[in-house]
Amino acid sequence: MVGYLAVGLVLALVLFGAYVRLAPSDAAVWHVDPSAGLAEGLALSRLGEVPQIATTLNAAAVRVEAQGPDRVALARLDKIALANPRTTRLAGSPEEGRITWVTRSALWGFPDYTTAQAMTLDVATSEVMILARSRFGKGDMGVNAARLRDWLSRL
Repeated sequence: MVGYLAVGLVLALVLFGAYVRLAPSDAAVWHVDPSAGLAEGLALSRLGEVPQIATTLNAAAVRVEAQGPDRVALARLDKIALANPRTTRLAGSPEEGRITWVTRSALWGFPDYTTAQAMTLDVATSEVMILARSRFGKGDMGVNAARLRDWLSRL
């Protein structure tokens, strides 16, 4: 009886892992305007300031000023994101003005979705709003906020 329970538990873990890694990512669900919700009302962090990041149990958002027009800032952020391990682009482009990336955890492959949108403020600067959120679970243990801090430090 114990053997059957052990086999059942192992099988359940394997099925769970397969579901997490193979579940499709729907761009219509995740490639959305990051200014709604958590980021709403956030102060714009100016160049050279420590960015103010709003967090919940499974999400983080920030509004930052970046050098260059919107497409240039998003292209830089795209390069930074894609250099991150286990990160791929789900949808969007710098030319579109919005990009969503999927970053998967090393062990289980849990997907986190990060969407950035930019708007040119003037010739030299743009505003970039970024929303990072987890798909599964009730808490991200600060992973999304840490990812934002890392990406912003290189932006």
